[in-house]
Amino acid sequence: MDSDRRFGFRTRALHAGTPPNAASGATTPPVELSTGFVFDSIAQAKELFSLRAYGNMYTRISNPTVAAFEEKIANLEGGLGAVATASGQAAQMVAILSLAQSGDHLVASSNIYGGTVTQLNVSLRRLGIETTFVTGGTPAAMAAAVRPNTKAMFVETIGNPSVTVADLGGLAEAAHAAGLPLIVDNTFATPYLCRPIEHGADIVLHSATKYLCGHGTVVAGVLIESGKFGWGRGKHPLLSEPSPSYHHVRFSDAFSEYAFLTRARAEVMRDLGACLSPMNAWLLVQGVETLAVRMEAHVRNAMQIAQFLEAHEGATAVSYPGLASSPQRDLAARYLPLGAGGIVTFRVVGGRSAAERFIDALELWSHVANMGDAKSLVLHPASTSHSQLNDEELAAAGITPDMIRLSVGLEDVEDLTWDLEQGLGAAKAA
Repeated sequence: MDSDRRFGFRTRALHAGTPPNAASGATTPPVELSTGFVFDSIAQAKELFSLRAYGNMYTRISNPTVAAFEEKIANLEGGLGAVATASGQAAQMVAILSLAQSGDHLVASSNIYGGTVTQLNVSLRRLGIETTFVTGGTPAAMAAAVRPNTKAMFVETIGNPSVTVADLGGLAEAAHAAGLPLIVDNTFATPYLCRPIEHGADIVLHSATKYLCGHGTVVAGVLIESGKFGWGRGKHPLLSEPSPSYHHVRFSDAFSEYAFLTRARAEVMRDLGACLSPMNAWLLVQGVETLAVRMEAHVRNAMQIAQFLEAHEGATAVSYPGLASSPQRDLAARYLPLGAGGIVTFRVVGGRSAAERFIDALELWSHVANMGDAKSLVLHPASTSHSQLNDEELAAAGITPDMIRLSVGLEDVEDLTWDLEQGLGAAKAA
């Protein structure tokens, strides 16, 4: 995609990073199922392992099929480059450990996935990295939580499962005023609906398991970097000070705008080993090709489902940023102009027991701990994805015992509403 023309999103989703194979003419990239790659010479091998040349060394660090997915998603997000990982949680861990070490601090919105909360509040705290969780995640509140040892701000474009929309522009201004990068988990929105880098974000994360794959067949993650943050200003010594991993190289000096991506790949992911398999990367390439088409259908169905629930006597507190009644409507219009995603939450009238009966009565919606699938999925967050949180953390995340999370799929919407109707009827009857 070297033409001067600015190609559209659908075109880039199909062609970026995956040109026809030069040798065979195949339009689909091959799956390079090789752990290692032959070096031309001792000299070339030395150059590769000292980071003085670019190329494939070992699939834990780089692989041609994985690189095709990385290039495609970096192009769609408008980033400098990307590093693919074994899961979304791995992408978060690689991103954070590329910036922070024992004694450091992070600021995160409380409106985030329960697994992210425990990763930050338990696993990383054990490593000496503390996190302050900010209820609401507004720019002013996040800025007020910054400390001298803070290394980054973290938010989700659309919170899981609260579906609150982050003020990305305001958060970027607050983070940059404090000399910090803004890390944004863009899983719920995808680059089709929102590109956080265009609003000032510095690092974007995805659980590629979800919408990027689209078919519930892959567990994967990816991080994308804008290339615009100044890593050599002294706030992030892991990037600006000598690294013992590579003969005391200073990443910010040696690699300039590629400093973060180079350390994330060649040092942190190398040592964590959380690499993406070539087969999963190949499946992700196929999934991303249809991302725009799928997201339009997800958005269309989700809006109709949200309107159906808002008018139903068995549902209350329907949360979907695209609704005219949503307090998130203005933020959604600013950051999600093509639609507010495919996730809807609501509370079942009758409390927790009614919510549980509702789920058990459904026939078409699959009770699955995933989202972003082509099929419609339902979950009770308080019992599953966020069950490890205490009452205070649940309240801060906006999760109640009667909350239901819907991942609206691509089925005929009339069939989806029929199933919701009979589920709500069963909850009420019981």
